[in-house]
Amino acid sequence: MRAVRERCVWSQRITHRDLVPYLIEESHEVIEAVESGTRDDLREELGDLLWQVLFHSAIAAQDPDDPFDIDDVAQTLTEKMVRRHPHVFAGEVATTPDEVLVHWNAAKAAEKRTRTSVLDGVPRGMPALALAQKLVGRAAGVGVTPDASGTQPSSGPHPSSEGELGDAMLVLVSLARERGWDAERALRERLRLLEDEVRAAEVEG
Repeated sequence: MRAVRERCVWSQRITHRDLVPYLIEESHEVIEAVESGTRDDLREELGDLLWQVLFHSAIAAQDPDDPFDIDDVAQTLTEKMVRRHPHVFAGEVATTPDEVLVHWNAAKAAEKRTRTSVLDGVPRGMPALALAQKLVGRAAGVGVTPDASGTQPSSGPHPSSEGELGDAMLVLVSLARERGWDAERALRERLRLLEDEVRAAEVEG
């Protein structure tokens, strides 16, 4: 990475902001490899994603005001993971996944004391379904539950407006969260089936 940053004229001009589209693309390619790729695909795509981390770190290392490098990134991550796993690195006990989550959330809350809302820190650039599931979880933490009861009679299986469609979709996302399902993944996997159906129809046609 250092060699590329020093000797490649394209890479020398790249900024953190310039890399964002590539980071998004590489992240989705990792997801694709996990859900429908081979082991070779996953190994390759994880490498491409790691390259993005190395690239951002190399850019950060040249910042004149607040430089940090990949070692600093790794150190920050290590410190965070040690704090969030007191049942591994300290004397706490967790014998179930739920107990692990209690420790994790307590450590995370202590780290984010400056936040004034449960919504702070939620990236708004997430895909809408994934964002909805994240926000529904945060909302539940303060006793807010999405409710489309006012539109249920007309929105049933056939919403009569875009607003009612949004209500119905949010209720489905809430249901997914309650049952431990991933709404974004569910739709992606169903879309893959649709792709298969389209390709089959094209062959038959």
